[in-house]
Amino acid sequence: MNRILIVLVSFAFFISCNKKQNEDSHYQEVFSISYKPDEAKVLMEKHCYLCHSPNANEIDGRIAPPMVAIKAHYIDREGYTKEEFINAVSVFVESPTAEQALMHGAVAKFGVMPNQVFPDSVVIKIAAFMYDYKIEEPTWFKNHWESKGSNNWQQSGEDFMPEISNKSFADIGLEYALETKKVLGKNLMGAIQKEGTEKALAFCNLQAILLTDSMSLHFNANIKRVSDKNRNPNNKANHEELGYIEQFKKELVAKREPVPVVVETDDQVYFYYPIATNTMCLQCHGNPVNIEPKVLQKIKALYPNDLAIGYNENEVRGIWSIRFNKNKNE
Repeated sequence: MNRILIVLVSFAFFISCNKKQNEDSHYQEVFSISYKPDEAKVLMEKHCYLCHSPNANEIDGRIAPPMVAIKAHYIDREGYTKEEFINAVSVFVESPTAEQALMHGAVAKFGVMPNQVFPDSVVIKIAAFMYDYKIEEPTWFKNHWESKGSNNWQQSGEDFMPEISNKSFADIGLEYALETKKVLGKNLMGAIQKEGTEKALAFCNLQAILLTDSMSLHFNANIKRVSDKNRNPNNKANHEELGYIEQFKKELVAKREPVPVVVETDDQVYFYYPIATNTMCLQCHGNPVNIEPKVLQKIKALYPNDLAIGYNENEVRGIWSIRFNKNKNE
């Protein structure tokens, strides 16, 4: 009996030590991480602003709380230290659940954040930037937050002063892609929230390309979303684009932050950047056995030759293929 007790105690100690080592390992990463504020801000805009936009209206148009609300809850209200904040954000993003969420009102209103896979250290850099610097906040947020009991609220952190430099062609292309992504994402997810996935398919069928074309006019560029497994025939990738899709697939498998591809001619710029799947995408693009029967039936009705199913999380669904003039005024 004593031997059994000793074994059990030893096993528990071993598990405890392993857990402590894992926690220590994560904290060591938090303590050792260094980041460039400008880079971290871009990472936040690329990975977070589709859902956590600082420009969405307070009453409608929101599909998740703005990033400053997350900061206010964890840092300004709960008093998390930098290391605690980075750790809490990292743990939640790695496996989002209602039980782990601190913002219960947001979960009740918007649901739990879709599970996503981020390249190594990306979440840590974003969280560190949020803690260290003031981030963009909606015009309505201060009054909203103070109405919850926080008088004379001021966002913590230093004022962010971006480095002054001319935009590269990669910066310009990424701006076009992200702004178009915001417009499409806001409308699509708004349609899903209001009418459900099945009816939102009709929005994609009729509006997605029209909205993309409107952004092309807005930026005076040719903006396309193309895929090797296209749903709409108009989104079929050409030979050159197929090569970049394969390149980005390898980067995602390796968990590297994808770097835009820029190809220049005498007067034109060609920009390519991946479109990756998350949990929400799988409602219409996942394994057919996991797609709701009514949704699957609607897909087949709207797209008889559909190829865009069978994806898992964090796979390359396609790419942004954007062409614009070197002289932006032309």
